[in-house]
Amino acid sequence: MSRKSIRRAPVTLVLASLLAACSVAVPPIPEPRPIVVHSGARIRAERDHMQEVNDWVTRQQRNIVEDPTFWVIGEPATDEVYLWDGMRVSNDSVWVRVDLRAPDTRLVHELYGHFHLMTEMGRQAEWLPEAPDAVGYELERAILARCADAWVLGRTVFDTPPFGPLDELMYASEAGYLDAFIFTARPDEFASSRAEWARANPGQVDAYREWFLDTFNREPPGLRSN
Repeated sequence: MSRKSIRRAPVTLVLASLLAACSVAVPPIPEPRPIVVHSGARIRAERDHMQEVNDWVTRQQRNIVEDPTFWVIGEPATDEVYLWDGMRVSNDSVWVRVDLRAPDTRLVHELYGHFHLMTEMGRQAEWLPEAPDAVGYELERAILARCADAWVLGRTVFDTPPFGPLDELMYASEAGYLDAFIFTARPDEFASSRAEWARANPGQVDAYREWFLDTFNREPPGLRSN
């Protein structure tokens, strides 16, 4: 057994289908169930789309475990970390932070790190075929859109427990507020893209904030006092 296999053996998987042997084809998924937060906001996922997401998530998770040319390393956190919090890439390795209280979120955090590492290693088109040449904000948006879909899969198909930061990302993406979510949560990044988006979408920040308050009964990330 390789060093990589030894390190990854205890990893908790967020999706039950990923427990299948690598030589076995990905099985059909169950029918997605609706999910709802306390405000009553619901998400209903289409089975065909979730099957597509399950297929690429399975392939990507297998690559994270088996490919000996890189490392995806989870670091423990004790707070509700967002995907980008503390993520760093160096040479052939990427580090992501995972809340110890929410082990089922680990795979989505690893997917996020893997996307960024593959970009640095010249393999962006392999894992982001819809955005093979994207850079800067467009790259980050494509990565977060995929991570949101992966969490929808976990929550609607495999009954993973809710987790605030990923639920917020998921709901924002499904409601058409992904751009507002990113720009509000990360005000010191993507300045030119944020300015261009704001000019093209007047009033969107206020609409997003109102929607977020209605959905989660708290301010969105980036506007909280602590």
